[in-house]
Amino acid sequence: MQQLTGICAGLPEGATIHDVRSGRRWTAAEIRAETSRRAEKLAEMPTDVAAPRCVIAVADAAEALLWTFGAWSAGFTVILVNPAITAFERDNITVRTRPALWIGDMGVESLMDVSGPVRAGAPLGPDAPALVLMTSGTTGVPKGIVHTQRSLQARIALNIAAIGASPLRQSLCVLPVFFGHGLIGNCLTPLAAGGTLHLWTSPTLAETGGLATVLADQRITFMSSVPTFWKLAMRVSPRTGHIVERIHVGSAPLAYSQWAAIADWTGTRNVWNMFGMTETANWIGGAALDDAAGRDGHVGHPWGGRIAILANDGGIRETGRGEALVMTPSIMTGYLDQPELTDAAFCGPWFRTGDIGEIDEAGSLTLVGRLKFEINRAGIKIQAEEIDLMLERHPQVIEACAFGIPDPASGEAVAAAIVLAPGEKLDVEAIRNWCRSQVRPEAVPVRLFAVSEIPRNERGKIVRGAVRDAVLSGSASP
Repeated sequence: MQQLTGICAGLPEGATIHDVRSGRRWTAAEIRAETSRRAEKLAEMPTDVAAPRCVIAVADAAEALLWTFGAWSAGFTVILVNPAITAFERDNITVRTRPALWIGDMGVESLMDVSGPVRAGAPLGPDAPALVLMTSGTTGVPKGIVHTQRSLQARIALNIAAIGASPLRQSLCVLPVFFGHGLIGNCLTPLAAGGTLHLWTSPTLAETGGLATVLADQRITFMSSVPTFWKLAMRVSPRTGHIVERIHVGSAPLAYSQWAAIADWTGTRNVWNMFGMTETANWIGGAALDDAAGRDGHVGHPWGGRIAILANDGGIRETGRGEALVMTPSIMTGYLDQPELTDAAFCGPWFRTGDIGEIDEAGSLTLVGRLKFEINRAGIKIQAEEIDLMLERHPQVIEACAFGIPDPASGEAVAAAIVLAPGEKLDVEAIRNWCRSQVRPEAVPVRLFAVSEIPRNERGKIVRGAVRDAVLSGSASP
């Protein structure tokens, strides 16, 4: 039997995978047996490199997990990608990552022309590259974020310590498993805690209407998702009579009003706004609703490690406003084969998150936006996410996406695309007048565009550049 390694070798006996749609189940013993069987198959595949990589692009979430465990035990670095990528994206990823194998829905495909195996197929060591998670930029120059078994296990241990094993005993995963929030937070963490992982990934609109039923039927105690999932679920599913013990929301900015609405729908105040990045192997920290005191974007204290602020003068501060820095044992080893990009991501031992935040005197962090989305109006910096959340408090607005537009006087001005509530008509001046009561004058949008939807990627993040280009070119659907 192939020797197991890392996370899959240490699964507690209670760990179980359950596919909600098919009803299939794997106990811890069956997970280990499947892992070993797949590892033996992969170890026999010909490759002429000592530390090979394999891409896993499998639509079935349980199969993707089992192949991941098997690949680790066979000594492969796993590159997880969206199985729905185009042929162009596949070619792009293959060129960038140089994998020996491609594991897809049709099986295992060798990408190397060699006559036979030339390696022992030994399991990965704790500090060998184990997992590469690709950024959204698969049509340009994608970044591959590299984690070891050690960094993954550090994050999982910190997650379990912060959450507790009890809430993780019946976990529901609605997110894809090819990015960190879905894989590490939703899958590996509850399995390592000895819980049952219920897989119901990427539910359709019709399926989402049955969320309350799934929560009750599976006696779910924990789930983590993104704000867009809850916006949809709360519209199409009746409220649940079953109370989930703990709920996480992350991967995108969360308005306090939506935070409170999720608590009202689920019947629990134990709803957490999470701060995390793929580079930190999922979560950095989080805050419960009752700790927010009405603050949009409040994420509290880190779960292991430290946070700081990079001030405008280049100094590193324990309090104040600036770019959020993090130091954590779950940090990536770097970006795959991109050393210059890796170097630029660090300020000494601190990882630069790219998020603008404020740390108060109690050491608690509130996020206000992203550096790359800052709007510079005559030297005054405005966070696009701040305007999104402000507009979404307007009773006629369901979703918003702010961005900068050229302005001859001030360099840039604020504009926004908005999705109006059903039956509402766009009254630009009325909404702008309302905005004047909410934010400083320079942050009031000078232009508003009504659109039918805000484009998002598979991670639930707004594709801000695509929104801006579409509305300014007139191609956005009204």
